[in-house]
Amino acid sequence: MARRGAGTPFLPQLSLLLLLHLGGTLGCASVTVGSPIVPLGSAVTASCTIQRELCRGLEQEKVQISWMLDNKFVVGSQHQGPGGTEVSNLTLPRFNHTHARLWCCVEWNGTKQRVHMAEIRAGYPPAKPLNLSCALNLSDYGLTCQWEQGTDSHLPTSVVLKCTGKPHPLPEGPRAHRSACCRSRGQVVTGCTPRGGHRHCTVPRRLLQLYRQMEIWVSATNALGAAESEHLCIDPMDAAKLDPPTLQSIQSIPFQTDCIALAWDAAWGTEHMDLQCELRYRAPEDPAWALVTGIIGRAGTAQHCGFLFGTQYHFQMRCRRNSASALAYWSEWSPGRNYTTHEKAPTGKLDAWWEAQLAGTGGRLEVQLRWKAPRQREANGRVLGYRVTLRPQRRGRDPSTICNTTHTQCNFSVPAATRRVYLSAYNSAGESAPTEVALLERKGQPLAGLRAVSGGERSLWVHWEAPLAPVIAYVLEWQRVAAEPGHCSACWQMERDGAATTALIQDGIEPFQRYNISLYPVYEGNVGVPVHTTAYSQQNAPSHAPKLHLKWISKSEAELCWEPLPVEMQNGFITSYTIFWANSITNGASATVNPSLSSFVIRGLQPSTLYKVHIMASTAAGSTNGTSLTLVTRVLDDTEIQFLFLTLGLVFVVLMVLLICFQKNERMKEQLWPSVPDPANSSLGKWVPAAVPQELLQVLAPREPGPAAISTVTVLEGEPGKQPGKEHPALPAALPALPRPYVRQEGPVEPVQYARVGGGGYRGQRLLPEPGPRFYENLGGGSSGAGDWGFLEEPPATFPLLQGLRIGGAEELHE
Repeated sequence: MARRGAGTPFLPQLSLLLLLHLGGTLGCASVTVGSPIVPLGSAVTASCTIQRELCRGLEQEKVQISWMLDNKFVVGSQHQGPGGTEVSNLTLPRFNHTHARLWCCVEWNGTKQRVHMAEIRAGYPPAKPLNLSCALNLSDYGLTCQWEQGTDSHLPTSVVLKCTGKPHPLPEGPRAHRSACCRSRGQVVTGCTPRGGHRHCTVPRRLLQLYRQMEIWVSATNALGAAESEHLCIDPMDAAKLDPPTLQSIQSIPFQTDCIALAWDAAWGTEHMDLQCELRYRAPEDPAWALVTGIIGRAGTAQHCGFLFGTQYHFQMRCRRNSASALAYWSEWSPGRNYTTHEKAPTGKLDAWWEAQLAGTGGRLEVQLRWKAPRQREANGRVLGYRVTLRPQRRGRDPSTICNTTHTQCNFSVPAATRRVYLSAYNSAGESAPTEVALLERKGQPLAGLRAVSGGERSLWVHWEAPLAPVIAYVLEWQRVAAEPGHCSACWQMERDGAATTALIQDGIEPFQRYNISLYPVYEGNVGVPVHTTAYSQQNAPSHAPKLHLKWISKSEAELCWEPLPVEMQNGFITSYTIFWANSITNGASATVNPSLSSFVIRGLQPSTLYKVHIMASTAAGSTNGTSLTLVTRVLDDTEIQFLFLTLGLVFVVLMVLLICFQKNERMKEQLWPSVPDPANSSLGKWVPAAVPQELLQVLAPREPGPAAISTVTVLEGEPGKQPGKEHPALPAALPALPRPYVRQEGPVEPVQYARVGGGGYRGQRLLPEPGPRFYENLGGGSSGAGDWGFLEEPPATFPLLQGLRIGGAEELHE
């Protein structure tokens, strides 16, 4: 049910669309506009009329009319028209589309349906065609014209080339031609129509009037207007573009002059025309062509003067029809022809410069003489060589030649008193007048200042301050600065103007290279001491940056050093070095270093931290970064490390001393580690009792005992019938029993018996004796002594160990 309910509105909509489409075809709706083509940006008005009786399905419905411009809804006004029609009017105040469709829509069941449409275009009137020009092709005598259309009008535009002829011949003169062209006009015909949007077309021969003036123009038309180009009033033959002439021969006439004679022929098909021709020529070193005009005729010869001697020239010629019209076309330039004029002996003076020094003690002067080759205007041909003499050449006398070379320098030796030499150049036609070269001493006044600036990519301007003394000339020298020293013999020039304060150097100057420049003032009697400067014609960023090296490092500082860049890689004057360093935690830091330095100390580093460091070299034209250097700061400084090692060394020495003392000093060992005997391993355990003869032991007399230490306790077996610790007081102390002697027995023996326990009790000392008399009291005085000790009054010899000792040394025991 839900699916069926959702699909029920589709069928009525489809039927309504079909009905509206059929009804619109039969006149259900109509759209009219004020103009289907309007100027771009202007207002557009439109009206839509709906006839109910012709729109099936809308007879009883309320009609709602709306508008759509392409796919965008626009709002119009609606009212009821005559005959039960519904009318909607729309006004677009500013139409900014070049092409759009305006739809009239009706609303039914909430849906807007398109019922009729009007197409509207907008644009501009056609632009005026410009730069109309025509040329006549002599092969088919068709006149081809071309022009420029101008701005696009955004509308379909019709472009045609129109022309008209004149009924009578026109008076002479270009102004008369143009005025007559404007005053009188014959029948206007369409000469040609361009195809495919091109801006050129060709008027056929049948529509042209040769040797008579014609008016030609371009007309452009669209729905908003029309435009025409400027009208051309020309004779089609004046517009003919001829083939170039042919140069037959060139020669110098008469001999020993600077004039040439040139023979030429007109192109095929133009033999019957009066031609106006031009000749141009130039030498290989000339920057521009020299033009010769006013060559009139059908064919023949032409003469011209002013050429240099011994110079090769390249000649070309072109022609056009000789008419009064300035619109006549020149032919292309003819194929070139080369010709070399005859030579003449060189003229002028040579610019010379020298360096001289005394050679040891031989009284000879070593001279290096350099000179500039003469300019072509002065060489008068190809120079074959140069000659240096000590005296000028005179008639009938040939001076001694000290140098004859084809180069522009010569080294020779002359007497020390020589002050002048003479230089001349020669070619196949003769030799120039000698140039006097004075070998002056270089000890004159130097200039006050010298500076050089760039004059371009390959030139330098040199400025200096003129000295107070009068100057004859200036000599400039320049040498390229390189890692490997070299000498350029041609890198100099002479300025003949003594009042000059500037000079332009152009020979041998290259960008990104440093040059040392020297300036010598030449005075009347000597040469001034030179002044020097350095300059670049053009600077750039350095080719490379220096490579950093670590000189030393601590926990908070590091010193870096680098080698200065070679001059060839600097590409300019180094203005500064910049050191950058950073770790992985904090932001980076940098420092600028003077270019004269080659080391830098980084301070404020963190201990035991990894840093990345690089250097940047800068010139006035840019900077270049070097490779990165990784370094790790130390945990401790050198002084701290030395103190730590010293402390550890002292501790080690003290420990060694103590160890040696403990090993060598027995008293110390006894004091700190006393030796405790092991009874089981004692030698006394090897003594056993033996049978000895019965003998009475004398009782030791009472004496003052000393302090005694008890080391063992012996429990003796008591006599039967006696209580331990009780003696008859009236009876004197009985003699002690004879002790049994002990003998040392090797090998396995029974353990030594230190105490015996009898059935009636035990005899011997107590383990913990009660307090007895002091060491200064008499142990044997009175009967109370026995009672205090609590054992039978037996002599100390009753101890088995003491008895054994008594056997070997009783006397010592009693002492």
